[in-house]
Amino acid sequence: MSDADYDGPALFEIIHTTRSMRRLKPDRVPDRLIRRVLEAGTAAPRGGNMQRWRILVVKDPDVKKAVAVYYKRAWDEQAAPRYRAGAAAPGVSSDRFSRMLDAAQYLADHIHEAPVWIVPCLIGATATRWSGSSIYPAVQNMLLAARALGLGATLTTLHLNFEAEVDALLGLPPDAHSYAILPIGYPLGRFGPVGRAPIEDVAYRDRWGEPYRDL
Repeated sequence: MSDADYDGPALFEIIHTTRSMRRLKPDRVPDRLIRRVLEAGTAAPRGGNMQRWRILVVKDPDVKKAVAVYYKRAWDEQAAPRYRAGAAAPGVSSDRFSRMLDAAQYLADHIHEAPVWIVPCLIGATATRWSGSSIYPAVQNMLLAARALGLGATLTTLHLNFEAEVDALLGLPPDAHSYAILPIGYPLGRFGPVGRAPIEDVAYRDRWGEPYRDL
């Protein structure tokens, strides 16, 4: 299908209705849709056009089950206690926060059932504060493409708590490092807008703390 044939949601509708879809059906996703998601990722800008990224597509159920053990361990031992001991973000109701935690728990319990994982990686890069700038634009492109195609996805990095073990299970060479896992599948829930703080609460103008106002 060419871009000229595409009659799906408009760009800004896609942006404003793309949410973390952590509950996914195990139903098979056609390869042609995964290819479109990957093509969107490779279209993203890269620092210096170095193209040090690679994208691993994982469908093997044994690999997913093995990695899921570490993912759930990271959730149970580190992320879940921290989230459950904390408070909801400003502007987020306790009910919505509870639903988010339930969805994250579901993902930890069922991530291996997602039919496809996309694992963005960088080659030869020592992880730094800025190294993700070469891979996360591709990740966002893939998340938006998945939404446009009716696929659910989320960006998760919990596996990095056991980076060496997971990268070994994924068969990565020593000079390659994973930066995220994107479980992909048809969503059990519905797309839709997610509540966010108003721009005036999060954006400043010219100097830190100065309220943002339109020009």
